[in-house]
Amino acid sequence: MPLSSELTLASSPRAAADARRWVSDVCRKLERADLVECAELGVSELVANAILHATAPFKVRVRGTASHPRIEVVDGSTNPPLPPALPAPRDGDDLDLLLTFGRGLAMVAQCAVAWGATIEADGKVVWFEPSDEMTDEVVAEWVVDHLDETGPEPTSDAAVEVQLLGVDVALYSALGRQYNELRRELRLLSLSHQSDYPLAGDLTSMFANFERQFPDTYRTQLRDAQDRGLPRVDLTFPMMRESAPIFVTMTEMFDVADAFCRAERLLSMARTGPQRTLHNWLLGELIHQLDGRSAQPWPGYSRTTSSSTSRVG
Repeated sequence: MPLSSELTLASSPRAAADARRWVSDVCRKLERADLVECAELGVSELVANAILHATAPFKVRVRGTASHPRIEVVDGSTNPPLPPALPAPRDGDDLDLLLTFGRGLAMVAQCAVAWGATIEADGKVVWFEPSDEMTDEVVAEWVVDHLDETGPEPTSDAAVEVQLLGVDVALYSALGRQYNELRRELRLLSLSHQSDYPLAGDLTSMFANFERQFPDTYRTQLRDAQDRGLPRVDLTFPMMRESAPIFVTMTEMFDVADAFCRAERLLSMARTGPQRTLHNWLLGELIHQLDGRSAQPWPGYSRTTSSSTSRVG
């Protein structure tokens, strides 16, 4: 059963109601009607908080797995939300508890078995996994995940200069967004449900090692091309020859991840056909050039016919 990937919300009072209806529908499609009440309450609070305190764009989406669905509210602010200061319950005074504790993020915590936030370059994601019933106390730990830093610039004589010629910038950007969501998905599963999804931790470690093979200049050149609106770009950067086996393994792992997504073992989206083709070309170029072969451009690329294409660096 295919799921809508996300819902874009208007910056208006109706956003919370739209999010509630959409999340309720997704939970029922996942055959998780038991989660609807907490899902609706939690997403209402997160959307209202985003509209009041953050900036557009606002989106709501469902990730995770059918067994452990996670509701995410995305906004355009990089200011991290702070977990609420939780007052101690007063014996025999349930009304006071609801008035002081059942507000904002505190209410989300009451509706969740896990919750947290991710701060990204262009905004943040605040998320929670809905419980099957609301509780009077918070048992879920607030989780803020941080991606690993990139590796150092290769400087030894063993470094090889790699060229990726004619990279389709828009297609690469879409692939990058898909990769980042998958990467974060696996990391959150490994943090919240390691015993249920042991492979998520293994893949997270593999992805982190994969990312460390790329120097900062690689990402800097890509960001510059995106900022300049270039349709194509030539990239040149150093890379260690010993990285090749990692790229061979990751080519297979990305296909495994796609299979998980298509089988709905993950609720993230698999790579599209064009994204997979670009990814395989890119990884193949890295493997071949580290083995001593010459660079082969992305199909359809011609320096003589593409005046807006530029090498960045």
